Amino acid sequence: MTVMRIALVGNPNCGKTALFNLLTGSRQKVANYPGVTVEKKSGLMCLDGLQEWEILDLPGTYSFDTESLDEIITKDICLGNVSGERRPDLIVCVVDATNLRLHLRFVLEVRA
Repeated sequence: MTVMRIALVGNPNCGKTALFNLLTGSRQKVANYPGVTVEKKSGLMCLDGLQEWEILDLPGTYSFDTESLDEIITKDICLGNVSGERRPDLIVCVVDATNLRLHLRFVLEVRA
């Protein structure tokens, strides 16, 4: 059985890594400034002891139209442009509810 891949994406500092840690039991570094996650992190989440899901914590990005290396990593993984890696089965956009206007702009871009 193929493990379902779920990518967590969103703007920097919106809570992706905190959610990743909660879902996977990991202890990745969380900080109150951008740029902490600069590469893909992967962990497993087991649901009811029966099904495993691979959770991907990706670097924060404001747009897929970008030039920075960490944001390109997120874009390429989401679009399936990484050699030898399956495209995520599901992309979960994590947003900061205190700044919905900024975050929802990226959600619409991911959805397109």
